[in-house]
Amino acid sequence: MIDRKDKKRPELVENVLKSVKKNDIMGAWLQFIDVDGIVKSVEVNSNRLDDVLESGASFDGSSIDGYGVLQESDMVAIPDPSTFALVPWRSAENAVARFLCDIYLPDETRYEGDPRYILQKTVKKGVDQGYTMMAAPELEFFILRENGQNLPGATDMRGYFDSDPTDESHLLKRDIAVYAEKFPGVCVETVHHEVARSQHEIDIRYAEPVVISDACITVKQVVKVVAARRGFIATFMPKPWSGHNGSGMHVHMSLWDPKGKTNMFYDANAPNGISKLMRFWIGGQLKHAKEMTAILNSWPNSYKRLVPGYEAPTYIAWGFKNRSMLIRVPNFFGKSKAARCEIRSPDPAGNIYLQMAALLTAGLEGVKHHIEPPNPVELNVFKIKEEERRRMGVDNLPESLGQALHVFRESKLMKDMMGPEAFKAFIDSKSEENTAYNMQVSDWELQRYCRVL
Repeated sequence: MIDRKDKKRPELVENVLKSVKKNDIMGAWLQFIDVDGIVKSVEVNSNRLDDVLESGASFDGSSIDGYGVLQESDMVAIPDPSTFALVPWRSAENAVARFLCDIYLPDETRYEGDPRYILQKTVKKGVDQGYTMMAAPELEFFILRENGQNLPGATDMRGYFDSDPTDESHLLKRDIAVYAEKFPGVCVETVHHEVARSQHEIDIRYAEPVVISDACITVKQVVKVVAARRGFIATFMPKPWSGHNGSGMHVHMSLWDPKGKTNMFYDANAPNGISKLMRFWIGGQLKHAKEMTAILNSWPNSYKRLVPGYEAPTYIAWGFKNRSMLIRVPNFFGKSKAARCEIRSPDPAGNIYLQMAALLTAGLEGVKHHIEPPNPVELNVFKIKEEERRRMGVDNLPESLGQALHVFRESKLMKDMMGPEAFKAFIDSKSEENTAYNMQVSDWELQRYCRVL
């Protein structure tokens, strides 16, 4: 991550331009994401790159969700040279590069509503308090094919860790891993089949929030491209079918010192090796879980996944081996570097910069205010009666995007994190989406209710 004032920038820019010339690159994609997490891209010819790396590419912000109003529409995308990469699926004859960008206003100040900037500011707050977050997401996705009715259909009926005797999905996942690691900041640890039919997972090695968020944006594009080149459709939609597990994005988290040398979640003398800092972090995320749910689960479809019985959390609790928890502490076998906790509610459909910013903000609140979490729950909360859950202090996550937005609107914590402009833009966009969803009538409703009265 290199901004315009970084002393390393001139050297990086020089190296980029040398690579462009050496590889005879014909153009470059300048990319960023809107408030909904959708990738935006503009291509520039390579003969303009010298100027673009210095002055950026102008665009109309009012035409992009969350990027201002008509009377304040001029914005500039400045490429981050540390994100430069040759697009690996392009041939040498059609070589093109890719940059992720920071968004500026014409007066050369950062645009406050840029999701990447929101995360960068949140990371700086953590560093100022003496902490660096490390995160490792598990991105789940479905590989589908058209079924002839303009609807995607399954490509296999396999389950968790199943092998593919035809080798087709093995080759696809190998291409995904190889292409992904051609981009800076991406280290693929595993790729495997998940529980549901046609469902797969790619795990990325942990990194600090901006780097790992950039990596997630990259990997999602790679997955879609590789699938399309083999005649498939890749989707990060949380729940394409009823009766099957949906796709989540479990995030493993830890706090380190600013230099990244000591994992501050580990305490060899504490029960289970968990430091007070980790307990406070968990306490903060549990306390603010409802407030950040709209960001962590930002589609109406997200809440089709967050239902009992499909390995997705619905209750605000934490534990150790228990996978029905919102937050789980994996067994790290006394290895200090592996000490971490895992939040299981996020899904891969959202804005990754805002998701990471929300997780960091809520965790730091817990650390700052020494918020103790409730006792860990080692029972399957799905099988505990409601009265018992209430006695244990176990609350529910929002059950719909409408409920989540209702809590989000009242959250000073999330508003302060995002800033008033991005906060309003997110609410407006998601409220409009939720209203459009609520206006639909499904086949299930017709079949169930049409002949009842």
